[in-house]
Amino acid sequence: MILYEYPLHERVRTLLRLEHLFRREAVLRQGVLPEHHHFALVTLFEIMDVASRQDLKSELLKELERQRQTFAAYRGNPAVAEAVLDAVLDDIEHTFTAISQQQGRIGQGLQDNEWLMAVRSRANIPGGTCEFDLPAYYAWQHLPAQQRQDDLSRWMQTFAPLAGGVELLLRLLRDAGNTRKTQATAGNYQQQLSGKSYQLLRLRIDGALGVVPEITGHRLMVSVRFMQPDVDWHMTPSARDIPFELTLCP
Repeated sequence: MILYEYPLHERVRTLLRLEHLFRREAVLRQGVLPEHHHFALVTLFEIMDVASRQDLKSELLKELERQRQTFAAYRGNPAVAEAVLDAVLDDIEHTFTAISQQQGRIGQGLQDNEWLMAVRSRANIPGGTCEFDLPAYYAWQHLPAQQRQDDLSRWMQTFAPLAGGVELLLRLLRDAGNTRKTQATAGNYQQQLSGKSYQLLRLRIDGALGVVPEITGHRLMVSVRFMQPDVDWHMTPSARDIPFELTLCP
């Protein structure tokens, strides 16, 4: 099964992009080749770009506070396990504190590292990190793999509170969804949302069907059109009935 996720809110779009970048960086950092660590560093710069949004920190804190109030309202409900509820509230409190204690914009401290900023500026140029352009970076790439991994881990530690916030908020959002099996008739599916607000659409489909979903959505309706790729991945609409699983997360 292949899982596709489509954000129905701009904040969720940012969270999903950050989650994607954090996962990619972690995989690349575990490699041992200089090329692995080059692209781990490029990914770190992409995280910096997303995290530099002036309103990101306040948005995360606002959403964490909303989640805290939502879960706190369940106290005393006999249908809710108090131990589980306490654990969720503790996670929210810990994450809120870690993010709020960061000074300035998230990741701002890395911008004081002149070496990193030199690599960042050259990385935007095709081939701009060659040894004749950045000899110090070329020397870093010849360090032992463990030393490069330690450097990357140290720089990524700046984003640890952000990564924790992204993981927690997306986990809470995904856990709130209800999944049902449905079908796209002749490759198309639409659902009216009847004014109910959703933040995330999740779609699971059997990869053996060989189709790709094109998803659109807004506060009133979501729509899925399944496309069939040819050998060169040129897409044409599928006319088959396609079964899939759909989850809408409020």
